[in-house]
Amino acid sequence: MKAIAGILAFAFAASVFAQGWPSKPVRIIVAYPPGGGIDVMARQIAAKLTSEWGQPVVVENRPGANTIVATDAVAKSAADGHTLLFTTDATFSINPHLYSKLPFDTQRDFIPLTMLVLLQQLLVAHPSLQADTLLQLIALAKSNPGKINYASYGSGSQPHLSGEMLKHKAGIDLVHVPYKGISLAVPAVVAGEVQLTFAGIATSMGPLKSGRIKAIAIGGTKRSPIWPDVPTFAELGYPEVETHAWFGLFLPAGSPRQAVARIHQDAKKILEEPGFRQTQLIDKGYEVVGSSPEEFSAYIVKDRESRGRAVKISGAKAE
Repeated sequence: MKAIAGILAFAFAASVFAQGWPSKPVRIIVAYPPGGGIDVMARQIAAKLTSEWGQPVVVENRPGANTIVATDAVAKSAADGHTLLFTTDATFSINPHLYSKLPFDTQRDFIPLTMLVLLQQLLVAHPSLQADTLLQLIALAKSNPGKINYASYGSGSQPHLSGEMLKHKAGIDLVHVPYKGISLAVPAVVAGEVQLTFAGIATSMGPLKSGRIKAIAIGGTKRSPIWPDVPTFAELGYPEVETHAWFGLFLPAGSPRQAVARIHQDAKKILEEPGFRQTQLIDKGYEVVGSSPEEFSAYIVKDRESRGRAVKISGAKAE
């Protein structure tokens, strides 16, 4: 009888929680500055969740230290399901290999909710750069060592690793210039402050279409249907220059499992809306995923291992 009473009590508590959550505004902490693809997506999802939940869902941008600032803030927040982290692979797959000590444990202190999208990044250049292909760029860099620079959205970020891997495999010397976000790195190329950067299709699309930057190559095993004329690093002989990234949602460890299930369920529902899926995701170069918490957790384990090998090969270090 006690066991049955316990089960009934848990069921009642779960029902009350499901009905009462969220009981206050929900914060989505974005680990990057306003204006980039991840920020735009966060605000679109927040608006839809606000309508779904009947509570304000507010986006807060906390860039800095290669996502560590935002991640630490969420790790130290109340585990009540009302504070989410929206970040990239840099946080969970790359940073553990770059920093000997972090103020949180990526495996212990968070619950992966869902990987929203995967994306491949383009190597883009300022139009004035005297190279239109990867082979031309490598030749130019070899004849001008240390005179071509590339931007990233922080030391140890995916563009940083990609740039260092390209340097390592091609035997060239490029200068790394870290910015606080890709929303700053791409404009830096447009303005001619730096010559190169690696950026997602969504972030690059406007400047590419207007001719303010040009595409050199793209990561992945196949060309993008949006930019079919841009060759992959693999087909150009540099398969090690992998530029994939992902966007994902997380909660602090210990958050109610009902919140985990609800957030995943409603985020997946948004991804499956035909209009949003096509115009805001597929047409912008994103590969829609919407994985379960279990699938996302398993993916991160494998991704962390592969990024560890990339960090070691590239020799990248946190600055």
